[in-house]
Amino acid sequence: MFVAYVAVTLVASALYGLAAVANLIGHDYPKSQADKMRVSRSWMPLLGALLAAGALGLLAGFAVPVLGTLAAAGLVLYFLGALGAHLRVRDYHLGPWAMFFALAVAALAVNLAYRGFS
Repeated sequence: MFVAYVAVTLVASALYGLAAVANLIGHDYPKSQADKMRVSRSWMPLLGALLAAGALGLLAGFAVPVLGTLAAAGLVLYFLGALGAHLRVRDYHLGPWAMFFALAVAALAVNLAYRGFS
């Protein structure tokens, strides 16, 4: 279980860290998604910061387990909010969202399983 926990946590942290950087530097893809979801571009730094906090929290969970659990749960909630944004504008192209959400759920699941909270 330890190997699965480490692998999922590292992959999730890297992916969410890259997504955070893309939001924070104003990359075209997150901007186009914000426009499509009718989310103000002024929210981009906040959304990037939330993703960065989640990525760093997952890594911090190696030293302080509760931080990893809370970060993973926060990422699940973040992507549930993103689903709400997609549904609000009737955007049903949910492939990328599903991948991000599934990884957040997996990070939470392996965290809870490894820590014995299941």
